[in-house]
Amino acid sequence: MALKRFPIGVQDFAVIREDGKYYVDKTDLIYKLVKADRYFFLSRPRRFGKSLLVSTLQYYFEGRKDLFTGLAMEKLETEWKKYPVFKLSFAGNKFITEEDLADTLNLKLGEWERQYGLVPSDKSAWGVRFELLIKAAHASTGMPPVVLVDEYDAPLLDSMENPELQLTLKNEMRKLFSPLKDLGGILRFVFLTGISKFSQLSIFSELNNLKVITMNDDYAAICGITKEEVLTQMQPEIQALADKNGLTYDGACEALTRQYDGYHFSKNSPDVFNPFSLINSLSDGELANYWFSTGTPTILTRLMRKYKVDPTPFDTGFEATLDMFDAPTETAKNPIPMLYQSGYLTIKSSKPGSRFVLGFPNDEVRLGFLKALMPYYAMDDVVQNDSFLLRFVDALDDCDIEQALTLMKAFMSGIPYDTERQDEAHYKTIFFLTFKLCTPYVVRTEERSAAGRADAVVETAGAVYVFEFKLDKSATVDDALKQIDDKGYLIPYSVTMAKDGNPKKLFKIGVTFDQEKRTIGEWKVVEG
Repeated sequence: MALKRFPIGVQDFAVIREDGKYYVDKTDLIYKLVKADRYFFLSRPRRFGKSLLVSTLQYYFEGRKDLFTGLAMEKLETEWKKYPVFKLSFAGNKFITEEDLADTLNLKLGEWERQYGLVPSDKSAWGVRFELLIKAAHASTGMPPVVLVDEYDAPLLDSMENPELQLTLKNEMRKLFSPLKDLGGILRFVFLTGISKFSQLSIFSELNNLKVITMNDDYAAICGITKEEVLTQMQPEIQALADKNGLTYDGACEALTRQYDGYHFSKNSPDVFNPFSLINSLSDGELANYWFSTGTPTILTRLMRKYKVDPTPFDTGFEATLDMFDAPTETAKNPIPMLYQSGYLTIKSSKPGSRFVLGFPNDEVRLGFLKALMPYYAMDDVVQNDSFLLRFVDALDDCDIEQALTLMKAFMSGIPYDTERQDEAHYKTIFFLTFKLCTPYVVRTEERSAAGRADAVVETAGAVYVFEFKLDKSATVDDALKQIDDKGYLIPYSVTMAKDGNPKKLFKIGVTFDQEKRTIGEWKVVEG
């Protein structure tokens, strides 16, 4: 069976359909959307298919019935009509000056002004020009216009570190969108997408009738590829991936799930795969990190450092209320809203009372994000030190924790620390990041037991290491070991078995951090 031709880098619905490339049919949800109401806003992470969704809406409203042959829309829509469509995309541009935004708007508005017989203008009265265009289109076609805006927040994200410029761009864009509410009587449909939620508090202060479907169960799968769609529509490609990598079919499914699945966009959301990573993986036959390599979250990692947020809870999940993560970006007091809206955190589960558990969605995001964060805690690029990495992993493979800690001590002594961060939490974060990035092992921090929480647990193929950390001026390694015993931190692992059926070796390790030398001070390892 021939493998699917995936639309790598193609976001135009017509090109995908005319070239015979694979399209995951979302037109049943699109039909439901366009019949439900008229004003919508949807937020999704980058590379999640927002531009393709906007393109599909464009061709639907332009009456291109031929492009929907064989899709759900072909049977659902019985009255194809052609509407004037105003599609404005801010994706792909860089907005680092006010002129960048002006050039983009002048180019697009001027194109439409010529199309509808208006005299092109270079004035920045964006709202007035847009209003005249919409009225002209309505008058000349006799049909209510459609407005589609893709990545509305790109100018605001580009100017995040320049508040003065961001405010200017925000005001200019508010001018553009201001007439849309008053023109509701002649508009057929308005749809805006973005990554972050700058919300009605800023750009959309006048456009306060937008229906936000970002966390609506009905549209949770409108972008991305659900696990059901993967397993029912992509069997040949999964088998090809399995054959190339020496995996069983089930093993390939599990690997794809760990690497690219795990997104949830509402309380009852299905499992959603990152579509960009998934189709690249199946096309290449590799389980690589695609999504994260397309853009390093510089702003996010700086925010993490600014707010001194410990990244370790993201690994196991942490509780949050809706207000804590589905919040306007510009009013956020911590990086959690942007991390969630950008796709670095997702909903892992929901609880009564609008409470949720957030965490990393999958391995690709987890390792990519921690790698990007590491320079803010350690050196410019931890992975440059290949000698350290190889020897560190070899030591753990050999259950030689003494050698592993010796290497860790030498590594940490070369890190230029911020004097204000020489506390126990900072040292533990570096320890966590190093283990997570350098090893394939299970690493947990603040691991719960019946009597308390161990600082860190590292589980390898043949051993379990329980660590307790102390600052050298506050306690000794013997104090740390005594706490492990008193709290029973090793007890939950006493029946943990290796693949050969034998119990894993258990080790308790007390570690002190030397504040003066800024590295590991002493340690003591006792086999449990």
